Amino acid sequence: MDPRDTPGYRLHRALSNLSNIDIDELDPADRERIDTAVTLLEQVSLLTRPPATEDAGVQVES
Repeated sequence: MDPRDTPGYRLHRALSNLSNIDIDELDPADRERIDTAVTLLEQVSLLTRPPATEDAGVQVES
């Protein structure tokens, strides 16, 4: 499965793209829209993130 086909990746790309917009050249209404979109995507990202546990099944090789 392509890792770019996951919801987490899409959220990350959307946030990244919005963060790269030069908001200094936008009018106030568009700035507000960008800010709202970033806030909503960050909230969704927090909701879809799996809970962190000590035994998350991650093994580190040294």
